[in-house]
Amino acid sequence: MKELKLHGECIITGKNSLTYIENIDIKKAFIVTGGNSMFKNGALDKLSSILNLKNAEFYIFSGIKKNPSVEYILKGLDIMKEFKPDTVIGIGGGSSIDVAKALSVFYEYDELDIKNPDTLNLPKKRKNIKLIAISSTSGTATEVTRASVITYDNLNLKIGLKCDAFIPDIAILDSNLTLSMPKWLVAETGMDALTHAVECYINKNINPYSEALAEGAIKGLFTFLPLSYEKSDLESREKVHIYSAMAGSAFSNVGLGMAHGISHAFGGKFDFSHGLLNAIALPYVLRYNSRDKDVKRKLLFLSKLIDTPDFIETVVNLNKKLNIPSSFKSMGLLEEDFLNNFNELLENSLKGSTRVNPVKISKNEMKEILNEIYYGKRI
Repeated sequence: MKELKLHGECIITGKNSLTYIENIDIKKAFIVTGGNSMFKNGALDKLSSILNLKNAEFYIFSGIKKNPSVEYILKGLDIMKEFKPDTVIGIGGGSSIDVAKALSVFYEYDELDIKNPDTLNLPKKRKNIKLIAISSTSGTATEVTRASVITYDNLNLKIGLKCDAFIPDIAILDSNLTLSMPKWLVAETGMDALTHAVECYINKNINPYSEALAEGAIKGLFTFLPLSYEKSDLESREKVHIYSAMAGSAFSNVGLGMAHGISHAFGGKFDFSHGLLNAIALPYVLRYNSRDKDVKRKLLFLSKLIDTPDFIETVVNLNKKLNIPSSFKSMGLLEEDFLNNFNELLENSLKGSTRVNPVKISKNEMKEILNEIYYGKRI
């Protein structure tokens, strides 16, 4: 038996879909966002205007960084306890929405201690708070998933907390918001989406619903991600935005793999973006996983799907086209930092999504693959 959950109430797509907020009953909104982008591109002004016309009170909790830690959640919770919202709105990149998701649940269930992830018994539903996710980037798909990824500084690890209560009630995919993304962000978030779709597709827990969504996302991303990067036009940005959400709906019901396990380990220790780490790790992980006959068969099918002789090499070439570095060293991670922290990175890379990788990996094998990804050696 498999219980599938593709989303909450609805997903709203298309340009100017931010105006859907006009249809929602909101009295007090706690808005969670990043540093500058949503202020600069006018999205927060537009959202504020809509809320003002509805005579809704709102508080803007801003400054969320790309790898938000538990401290952000605790700070936000203190403010929420004073403000007492009925709605939480996450607007911006994946980190802002992840924080909004965590705040919405830990505010309602204040007996839960986010500082101790191993003992958390997370709920299936929120009782009162409405959660709205408005994504401005096309990669994490957190607007449709049951995970909230938080950095635990004391563990030097990013952990994906998971429960159905994290799934936003409403996801708004307004393509206008994606136009302010710079090229490097289009590349990194787009490759994050592709990694979601591919790791989901080769996962042993795949089901027919998720398989179809993942296939569609992979085919669409290979077509429209390069156009979104090169042309920055509304059509390609909107397509990638939707394919990213499809990949999220797919993996949320399946799981991911070792590329994510490694990226969470390195992202928890060093301040590199999740999408960049995934993009670099993905070809190495796929080569390792291709030793499995089922994975090899699926990669052959994906080659036919996107009309290429070698799927993994096509991923490598897409990275080149998007100016993604080929190794963690060329990404800018200092060798002394890599070597001095190697044992911790090794242990943490074996956790999380690596546990559901289609091919089980030993500690010695992980040592080898981490060195290959760092130095840019081929498996």
